[in-house]
Amino acid sequence: MKRIYLILLLTSISSFSQEIALLKYSGGGDWYANPTSLPNLIKYSNANNNTRINTKPATVEPGSPDLFSYPFIHMTGHGNVTFNNTEVSNLKKYLSAGGFLHIDDNYGMDQYIRKEIKKIFPSNPLSEIPASHIIFQKPYLFSSGLPKIHEHDGNRPQAFGIFVENRLVLLYTFESDLGNGWEDPEVHNDPAAVREKALKMGANIINYIFSN
Repeated sequence: MKRIYLILLLTSISSFSQEIALLKYSGGGDWYANPTSLPNLIKYSNANNNTRINTKPATVEPGSPDLFSYPFIHMTGHGNVTFNNTEVSNLKKYLSAGGFLHIDDNYGMDQYIRKEIKKIFPSNPLSEIPASHIIFQKPYLFSSGLPKIHEHDGNRPQAFGIFVENRLVLLYTFESDLGNGWEDPEVHNDPAAVREKALKMGANIINYIFSN
């Protein structure tokens, strides 16, 4: 029943406003980082890609049944993350039923989030997503894959994923910091071209969710 409900949510985008949500997790990490990022991404997608997403994103906890009301959940932060057993079970059911989780490392989350992802899918390891994947193709082409927005450690940006029945259900963006690029211009003083690149990649993620 939950899978059917999520399918209905995904296919109803053309008829009424849709909602996406920010994940409020435990562990001490700042889940509330980048407060202007999701609203700006939503506005960009609605203006340029014919989506009808509510401009005010919701907030949802990983153990809540409300998780199943949102086809797209975004997660970010800098520090520790912990999911308890109930949250692990709920997240796995949500993702297996048609939901999608985007985790954007805002620098400092990596050592914690990888362990928590493994709790959710212990037999399904993160794998790097190639630049040829459709999420980098439509509606905007990123021929080299995930773009670099902020330097951090200076390493190359990487997109990792969990696939269930050949469907990407979890996207983990690392050494990119898309969310910073989605923020208001004065927050990080990024050049307009860098912000545009981040917003286009975010629009690709949203497009993938509502098209696959």
